[in-house]
Amino acid sequence: METNGVPLTPEQARAALADTDRVRASATALAATPWPTWFFITLTLYVAVLPVTVGGIVADRDWLLPRPAWVAVMLAATALYAALLAVASKSWRERTGVALRLDVLPKRATVPLAVGLPLLLVGGPYAFHATGQVAWLIASSLIGAAVSVGFHLTFVRLHRRSA
Repeated sequence: METNGVPLTPEQARAALADTDRVRASATALAATPWPTWFFITLTLYVAVLPVTVGGIVADRDWLLPRPAWVAVMLAATALYAALLAVASKSWRERTGVALRLDVLPKRATVPLAVGLPLLLVGGPYAFHATGQVAWLIASSLIGAAVSVGFHLTFVRLHRRSA
């Protein structure tokens, strides 16, 4: 390595590499920063509404709303969520220079979430379909929202620990 044509001493080279490692660790910690609070709330509300919406779609007969209305609600909620996700990601990237990422989180946290949350959000509505008991939808919504809050708090704790 050279700076301005002058070779670095081994100590200077090690210090430069240490700085590079610190910058890399800092960028990783920044990329693992929790979602903006407004988006965390949006995500939690989406997760809470999803089981009820799917329950309305899979109900044997019209339940509270006609099935096409439930489909419209589902499509509108999903489109709104996707748009807000894009806004949150873009604003975060502009503010920090790094993208919001889940891959920097431990697999022991993300794999159960990636497998369990969809099962919960679809399982409750199908249990409602099979039994007619609204309690399945309520439980699915509340547990989904609790999982969202818990994951966010874990995300915050991991970020604080790495920062």
